[in-house]
Amino acid sequence: MQRRTFLRLSVLTPLALGTGWRIGSARAAAAMVGIRPDGRPHRFEFSAQHFLLDGKPFQIRSGEMHPIRIPAGYWRQRIRMAKAMGLNTISIYLMWNALESEPGVFDLETGSRDFAKFIRTCQEEGMWVYLRPGPYICGEWDYGGLPPYLLRHPHIRVRDKDDAGYMAAVRRYVATIAPVLKPLLAASGGPILMVQVENEYASFGHDLGYLQAIRALWEQHGVHGPFSISDGLGQVRKQKTYLPGTALGLDGDTDFAGAQSIAGEMPVWMGEGYPGWITHWGDKDFSRGDFAGTLATLLAEGRSFNMYVVHGGSNFGFGAGANADNDYSNFQPVITSYDYGAPIDEHGAPTADYHVFRKLLAAHTAQPLPELPPTPPMTGFAPFTPQPHAALWDNLPAAKPVRRPQPNELLFGQDHGMVLYRRQVQGGGELVVDGVRDYATVFHGGHYVDYVSRMQHPRLHAGNTVQLPATKGEAPLEILIDSFGHVGYGQAMADRKGLVGEVRLDGKPQEGWEAVSLPLGDAWLAGLRPLRGKPTRPGVFFKGRFPLAQPGDCYLDMADWAKGYLWVNGHLLGRYWNLGPQQRLYCPAPWLKAGDNEVLVFDMHRTEGAAIRSAAAL
Repeated sequence: MQRRTFLRLSVLTPLALGTGWRIGSARAAAAMVGIRPDGRPHRFEFSAQHFLLDGKPFQIRSGEMHPIRIPAGYWRQRIRMAKAMGLNTISIYLMWNALESEPGVFDLETGSRDFAKFIRTCQEEGMWVYLRPGPYICGEWDYGGLPPYLLRHPHIRVRDKDDAGYMAAVRRYVATIAPVLKPLLAASGGPILMVQVENEYASFGHDLGYLQAIRALWEQHGVHGPFSISDGLGQVRKQKTYLPGTALGLDGDTDFAGAQSIAGEMPVWMGEGYPGWITHWGDKDFSRGDFAGTLATLLAEGRSFNMYVVHGGSNFGFGAGANADNDYSNFQPVITSYDYGAPIDEHGAPTADYHVFRKLLAAHTAQPLPELPPTPPMTGFAPFTPQPHAALWDNLPAAKPVRRPQPNELLFGQDHGMVLYRRQVQGGGELVVDGVRDYATVFHGGHYVDYVSRMQHPRLHAGNTVQLPATKGEAPLEILIDSFGHVGYGQAMADRKGLVGEVRLDGKPQEGWEAVSLPLGDAWLAGLRPLRGKPTRPGVFFKGRFPLAQPGDCYLDMADWAKGYLWVNGHLLGRYWNLGPQQRLYCPAPWLKAGDNEVLVFDMHRTEGAAIRSAAAL
């Protein structure tokens, strides 16, 4: 079962695990944990349902974390935390869209994008690596890691070997990434044991040839595996997408015997086991898990596993993705935090689960576990209230005339952010706005009227209808649309943003619009023209400062605000929304400084500032 729908398992019996291969005694398994990467070539291979390292059985005890979700200055601390818990491997996704912003424009070095440095840091800390480079990864990340520029092609079919445009982009990605990875493979003296081919493909398609084509691309560029796939057993059975010759990772499933009947002599393992879960905007509370019973039995049976995730981190910037049903309904955007109920929390501290898991792992490890590294120190600040700084309405770029609304990706080549549609209308009436992706505020005659949300939730009014008040003569109708992340799972993979449907006033379609692109880019934000006087309607940027004697991790509590974006010293921490459950945004110490720290807030509903308070961790 894939991780979007599986039922968490709190107890796992040996019978449920089946009778497939296991390492043997706990002490024999523990001895294998002592083999660490040392810069010399190592041979990792599959044989008779075994993982072998230099010809000896090896148990993968992996915990997943994603470099792009962690400030680079904290990578080593997070890796050491996983090691101190008793793991021997770090599993990582590579988010293609974080590495290639525009076709052919790659950045593999700045900030948290330098995944090669992360992998080398794993090696320095004596940890192996299980690499999951995509091209598609899901991970509750924007568009499942695929670059949204693909959506600028009106008929693109992603994850399809027969779509020439998609496969050309994939070939460019693999050709760029593979030379960086090749020297980091275990056979070359690096720490990468195994490379995953795509991710959870059986939950999307049934073309085994697609997986074969992706594997062949890696091999053409010198990455020869060993390879794995990871998916739900039921989906693999139904779609017949087991890729011969690969290790079969089960996502949340424990029918190892059933999986072995598909994989034959290839190893079967828990490719994703879940100590926590996703949290969406509007959920009642943060998701938690119960993995201790499962972990205890996996260890007793000597089963290899990957804990998804050992540390989640944060969906900084526009990174947070979304889920939806295959018909694009039931839209569920992911919150800014990717804490995930993981045993290492968002700012790198051990949770209660961490200590439970560490005790279990220690009991199956021959040598004493390392001491826990220090948790990054937290800091606090006095409450402060940012003041109105600039009105979006005074800073609009040039408009583009369009007959009817179109998605941002097709109209502007815009991947994230906002768009404004405006036209003159006669009088008032019933306004129906179809195809809002994903949240719109409606203005008539320069006054806020109402909002429309794609997301259905008890705390949001239902429907896409707004009553415009009557006016004498013509008045401007303005629809300001904000987007969440692109859907990254299932069949809803053409989740273009902006306004993708029709607008009707008293049943009459409205045509002849001006559309304004507002991607919220750094250069545009830096040039905002300040307000003259008080703002007259929502759509306001606020500025404030808070002093620190010394930088430390902190959480900014946005509970008094409505919905929008928060930047600190130019870093976009992410989205906030009073719908909850998240009210606090994590700001890591490397993004702060001694003295004044500047905060910029864009709120879709407020015209007056509100307090921002220092808060404890989630």
